[in-house]
Amino acid sequence: MIFGYARVSTKVQAREGNSLDAQEKALRENGCEYIFIDVFTGTRIDRPEFERLRAKIRKGDTLIVTKLDRLGRSVAQASAMITELLDEGITINVLNLGILSNDSVNTLLRNVLLSFAQFERDMIVQRTQEGKQMARLTNPEFKEGRPRKWDDEQIGHALTLLKDHSYTQVTKLTGISKATLCRMKKMSAGNE
Repeated sequence: MIFGYARVSTKVQAREGNSLDAQEKALRENGCEYIFIDVFTGTRIDRPEFERLRAKIRKGDTLIVTKLDRLGRSVAQASAMITELLDEGITINVLNLGILSNDSVNTLLRNVLLSFAQFERDMIVQRTQEGKQMARLTNPEFKEGRPRKWDDEQIGHALTLLKDHSYTQVTKLTGISKATLCRMKKMSAGNE
C-alpha cells in the first residue's frame, strides 16, 4: 500500500490552505491510497494522525511525504523515526529528495537537511520571542494570545441571559460559543 503523510504546524496554516492543499494534491498525484494529515508542530512526536499511520503501515508499504521536514523538525526524533521505519522494511519517498535508505551517505544527507529544518524552526521561535519582548517593552498593555472577540458588556449581557435561558439559546442569541460562556461564567463565579 502507498500511504501519504501531510503536516502543517498551525490551525491557521490549515485553514488558509498554506501548504496542506498542495501537499495533499502532490500525495494523491503520486499514488497515495491513504493520506493522513496532522495540524501539529513537527517537534512533537505524538501526533495523532501520524500515530494512526504508524498503526496501519507494514513491511513492504511505501510512505510518501512532500518534504523531509513534514516528518519532523527535530533532528534526533525525525532521524530515529526514519531509521525505525526503514528498518521495518517500509520505503520512504520524499518527493523533493527521492527514496531514503539507511546507508551512510543517505543518513548524513537527511541529518544535514533535518538540521536546517530544526535551525529554521529555532530561528522562528527566537524571532517570535524577541517580538513579544519588544511588544511588552513598547506597550505596557500587551497581552499574549488572540485579542478577545467579545467585550465585557457583551459577556455580561450573555451571562445575564443565562439566568433565564439555556446555553444553547444564549449561544443562538449572542453568537458566543458554549465553551466561552462556560469559561466566563466560571470566571465570574470566582470573582464573586
